[in-house]
Amino acid sequence: MLNRLIKSFSVPWQKTLYIMFFAQLITAVGFSSMFPFLPLYVKSLGSSAGLSVELLAGLVYSSLALAMMIASPIWGAIADRYGRKLMVERSMFGGSIILLMMAFVTSAEQLVVLRTIQGFITGTIAATNALVASVTPRERTGYAMGILQVGISTGAALGPIIGGIIADAVGYSAAFYVTASLLAVAGFTVYFGVKEDFKPAHVKGSQRVSLVSEWRGILAAAGVKSTYGMRFLSQLGRMLIQPIAPLFIATLVVDTGRLNTFTGLVMGISFAATTLSALVLGPLGDRVGHRRVVITSACFAALLYFAQSYVTAGWQLLILQALVGVALGGIVPIISALLARLTHSGEEGAVYGLDNSITSGSRTLAPLIGAAAAASFGLRSAFIFSGLLFALTALMANFLLPQNPPGAESKPAQELAH
Repeated sequence: MLNRLIKSFSVPWQKTLYIMFFAQLITAVGFSSMFPFLPLYVKSLGSSAGLSVELLAGLVYSSLALAMMIASPIWGAIADRYGRKLMVERSMFGGSIILLMMAFVTSAEQLVVLRTIQGFITGTIAATNALVASVTPRERTGYAMGILQVGISTGAALGPIIGGIIADAVGYSAAFYVTASLLAVAGFTVYFGVKEDFKPAHVKGSQRVSLVSEWRGILAAAGVKSTYGMRFLSQLGRMLIQPIAPLFIATLVVDTGRLNTFTGLVMGISFAATTLSALVLGPLGDRVGHRRVVITSACFAALLYFAQSYVTAGWQLLILQALVGVALGGIVPIISALLARLTHSGEEGAVYGLDNSITSGSRTLAPLIGAAAAASFGLRSAFIFSGLLFALTALMANFLLPQNPPGAESKPAQELAH
């Protein structure tokens, strides 16, 4: 196996993929390490303007998502003009500087401002997806996006544990130092390890295609609007239960002294299952068709969320969340692969910039919808709403996606030969 891995580094696109896997892994560890203590950090800082802790804690999350929703399509289009590697470096080095600055804030308002700037500057997932998609043969995109998803899920599972331990041991500021260092390491790994032979694709005579024209061209391609719609619905369904999950788990767990531990376990096992599932379902989509895999996975996820609304014990929720993780391994990376198959070579930056914008939009709305559903109809209703969203995702894939992606031209022959 080691010999196979070493041999794969002689293939340019595989070398880039594995380097980006490592960079994405440690970046995900860095960003997710803040999850356990960010609201507590807000509380410890206090407000300089007399605002409530609850409001500021919400703004810390929503400001980043909103800024990223606005900035991502612009950065993506710029990537198609000046290079995807450059955009990866921008997101990682920029994120490192901003996160380091967060260790020195003196009020929650300053933290909100820096989180907003972080949303405008970062976007590592979109930048990484665009870079990898631009060098990967179209028929291997499911495999490549599955590998990247493994890096994201593994990092997201490890990050909260590492961040919580550091924050408890040496304080919140130290956790930001570690996070900033991890992003810097990821940036230098890409800078020295990845070689991009970039040639701008969107040139007409001496004039480049405008950003708006490029976005219109992407959205006009068969199946692209539907795929973006599937991304929005599936991410909305995935994030809908985030604000109510700890409250719901508290109604199931008898030993409240271990509530946080069990909540972390429920979230961690879902990420772990997604990691393993993506390794299998990503390549499977390349063989049997991405459309078929995403329909099956979305149906499976819908049934599992419906089932969670009926659980009466913590262990039942734990098992069902693990199975949801399996289903997500056939949705998250497969939608990324579909975007590569449905669009043209040279558009990767704009394609995944729009994708990240849509994901950020769902992350902005999901907590509000989940909280409203729980307040109006009870905690269990959030799981039913999530199930309905995944059912709509499956229906959209079944009726609106083309059977054979029309824009799936392969990479040039000389690239495949390597």
